[in-house]
Amino acid sequence: MSDQSAITQLIRTVIVADGLYAPGHLGELTQQVPFELVDDVLERTGTTQTRLRMLPSRVGIYFVLAMALFPRLGYMRVWDKLTAGLQQVCPCRPSEKALRDIRRRLGPAPLELLFTILAGPVARPETPGVRYRRWRTVAFDGCSSAKAPDRPRVCGWLGKIKHRYGQEGYPMLKLVALCETGTRALLGAAFGPVAPAESVYAEQLLPLLDDTMLLLNDRGFDSDDFLAKCASTGAQLLVRLKGTRTPATWAVLPDGSYLTRIRGVRLRIIDAQVTVTTDDGIRTTGNYRLATTLLDHRHHPADEFVALYHERWEIESAFYSLRHTLLDGLVLRSHDPRGVQQEIWAQLTAYQILRRAMVEAAESVPGTDPDRASFTVALEAAREQVITAQGVLPDPAQPALIGVIGRTVLENLLPRRRPRIAPRRVKCPISRYATPRDETRGHPAVRITAIEVAVHHASERAPEGRRDRTLQLMRTVPERSWRACEIARGIGLNDARGLRAELGRWVNEGVLQRTARGVYVLAREWTTPGLQQQANHLVLTPAESP
Repeated sequence: MSDQSAITQLIRTVIVADGLYAPGHLGELTQQVPFELVDDVLERTGTTQTRLRMLPSRVGIYFVLAMALFPRLGYMRVWDKLTAGLQQVCPCRPSEKALRDIRRRLGPAPLELLFTILAGPVARPETPGVRYRRWRTVAFDGCSSAKAPDRPRVCGWLGKIKHRYGQEGYPMLKLVALCETGTRALLGAAFGPVAPAESVYAEQLLPLLDDTMLLLNDRGFDSDDFLAKCASTGAQLLVRLKGTRTPATWAVLPDGSYLTRIRGVRLRIIDAQVTVTTDDGIRTTGNYRLATTLLDHRHHPADEFVALYHERWEIESAFYSLRHTLLDGLVLRSHDPRGVQQEIWAQLTAYQILRRAMVEAAESVPGTDPDRASFTVALEAAREQVITAQGVLPDPAQPALIGVIGRTVLENLLPRRRPRIAPRRVKCPISRYATPRDETRGHPAVRITAIEVAVHHASERAPEGRRDRTLQLMRTVPERSWRACEIARGIGLNDARGLRAELGRWVNEGVLQRTARGVYVLAREWTTPGLQQQANHLVLTPAESP
């Protein structure tokens, strides 16, 4: 029994900032947000304290970031987490009012600038799963499930969503982000009321795109104007179009895809049918219509793009980590718009520095895919380091590529991805998004045993819509000028009045040219009679080749 009752004494050394700045830390994550960076952000935003108080502005920044790591705790409990390992250095405890006042003095500006500095691609070019050929894959998407407090000032800014069952109980906030799909790190973010479309917020992030990126977008970002603006950034595109979109056929490629022009942008359209078979024998089929600016069918096969588009869903995992893992699905705590903005920027910053730490850990072991790093494991390890105040500054005696967070992530890597399928539906019966249960798709998370991709050949499809029929008609005599009434009769319409507006739109798109009032002729690039021969001898620019 004496051996079982033996005790031992553990002595640890904690290195933090001196004096009143000691509580300003995030444990090991402080190395991702060093003191010098925070001081520079405060100086650039003009929020450095005018006189030194018990709570300097630098400490306030770390306190707000700590609130993002501990969303369930109040001000005093978050402060206790920051000072749990610093009792001898920080014997005094500020009041809750003092912590609230430091938040108000800071405002959202320094947290927004801090996120802007830390945001961006974090993976090296050789990291597995982050690139397609020489392009880094990125994606836009939005999330509208973040709830703000039901307070008059917040409601005046965000409003409330109205639907057939009444209105939402809480004001909802829409967050749109540009994400590096291979690591789920954020390149930028914009947020505000739910009313504007996601593409409106995404346009604020277009300057972040460049010619080293391949943008993967879903059907919510397929408008003609948005596609043209994305293409003007120099980034390559792979966008899923709505099933109702009927792009005009310019040239048919040997692999079954075809070329078109949208707002002057040359695009390649791929129509494919994807069929998956689950281990319980159920087969599910879906149709995809993809548009890409990579036109060379020899170097970029159609089925390769169909498989690549699945990478876009990684941004959904990023939003899940933000909304449900980091925030834990809670309502935001701030009761005014400036506080909500500050809180969101702090959450985005905390998310980004965690992702940076996770990617650094994965890259320390060559061949490790960042997808296998667990965000939950990294978050819990970071919280423990905040409480013990360990790793605030790198130890010169023990230089290491990764710290405790990185080692914890590597010791708890997730297994390699298994192909699975689950019905995407809302379970709440009174939700405005409620959908009936799809019994043909089995239970959630059913394993996939086979995937079949069939690319539809463009030459086999019937002309879809008035534009294709009009092109087919006018190509019979390419140099002829056609009146609107002649075009209407040629495509089977009794009246040309409904067609004139569409003809004007096709003129703006560059498909037609107006030679006189009510008289149209095909644009030169759309008059080529030998479409198949043109497709076989495309002259590609350097950006379109691999």
